[in-house]
Amino acid sequence: MKKIKNYCWIFGMILIPSFLLAQTEPQDVAAVDNKFQNYFYESLKQKSIENYDRAIDALQQCKELEPNNAVVYFELGKNYLSQKKYKDAYDNFEKVTQMDPKNRWAWVGMYDVCYATRDYNQSIVIVEKLIEFKEDYKEDLVSLYMNTQQFDKALELINELNDKVGKSDKRELYKAEILKDAKYQSAEKNNLLEQIKKNPKEESNYVALIYLYSQSNQEEKALEIAKKLELAIPASDWAQVSLFKFHLNNNDGDNAVKAMNIVLPSKKIDPKIKHRMLNEFLIFAKNNPKYEPDLDKAISYFDNDKEVKVAKEIGKFYYSKANWDKAIKYFEMHLKNAEDDIETQLLLLQAFTDKQQFDILSKQADDLSQLFPTQPEFYYYAGLANNQLSSYKKAAEFLETGLDFVIDNAALEINFNIQLGESYNGLGDMKKKEKYFAKANELIKKQKK
Repeated sequence: MKKIKNYCWIFGMILIPSFLLAQTEPQDVAAVDNKFQNYFYESLKQKSIENYDRAIDALQQCKELEPNNAVVYFELGKNYLSQKKYKDAYDNFEKVTQMDPKNRWAWVGMYDVCYATRDYNQSIVIVEKLIEFKEDYKEDLVSLYMNTQQFDKALELINELNDKVGKSDKRELYKAEILKDAKYQSAEKNNLLEQIKKNPKEESNYVALIYLYSQSNQEEKALEIAKKLELAIPASDWAQVSLFKFHLNNNDGDNAVKAMNIVLPSKKIDPKIKHRMLNEFLIFAKNNPKYEPDLDKAISYFDNDKEVKVAKEIGKFYYSKANWDKAIKYFEMHLKNAEDDIETQLLLLQAFTDKQQFDILSKQADDLSQLFPTQPEFYYYAGLANNQLSSYKKAAEFLETGLDFVIDNAALEINFNIQLGESYNGLGDMKKKEKYFAKANELIKKQKK
């Protein structure tokens, strides 16, 4: 919470009580006045060098001379506050407000004390008074309501300030925190509906309301607001987000594609929302293959996305469904700009293996073993492919070379030995065949222990 600090301390005039003037000779008045002023200026001097005890002593002399002078109590409050003697400070500031309820700076002093002592409930009482002097203190009141968990009052005041002075990042963060609790969402929905009526061209109100309806599973109402947004602001990208979902639910692929192609290139829409839309369209396209070209186009919008490699993720999706053709297609799309992505290269080689395209597998693995000469898996796939193509000598060469690079990977070492056994079986070298199969069995037994 940040307090308003745009004030300065103002010294009032030092007033001599009228009864003194009525009862004292002029020379006596001057003596009292000079004595008071001497003590008072001494207090200011001591305070300026942070000698607060001496400043307070001088002010006590002033108080004896003029016990009804509000300025004395005000200065005492400031000195005690500097010493962190909070009760004494508060009592003196309060004394000023009793003498002069319109002394804004005394109320500020009391607020400073409450803020320093984290007495937020009493701070609210004082800030409500300060608002009578300056409405800017309503910003402080919002923070105080949040600190005291008076979220209903905070939300009401946030909406009032948003309407009067415009939104602020701080208030929007507070509002988002409040609206995590469903019990406050109903009031906010009504507020947003009212705001939309008052200002139908303000896009953010529609967006916030669509979000709230979606969060509470009121999809029909969310769609209704999205349609209102589209009518009020035809160029709104946000309207298309909800309309896209609506079209998908109605199996209307053509209009879903139109909405998606508006949203994905938009700079206004959060990337997370775009990813969610693409995932939903991916599932739709899987069941409606004629939209696959639209899926490919959608992926192109994410080419520069550094957080999520979309083509790769789609490849993984199809890989998990054993749809090797689609997996290969999207892995290759991703690898055009990410050749050094070892994980995807290995997934691609496994997809060729599962599809039994050993001629392609052989060439791909051979090329990769040259690009990444210390990566054992590429030699393994090259050996496996050549075994399947009956090129046993070539297979053995790849496998024996790659085996030297296998470190702390028992499963891979087992597979190397099995494939080497196959190679030498094909070459008719039974001794080496048995050697490698025996090694594989030995490693398997070790893993079981």
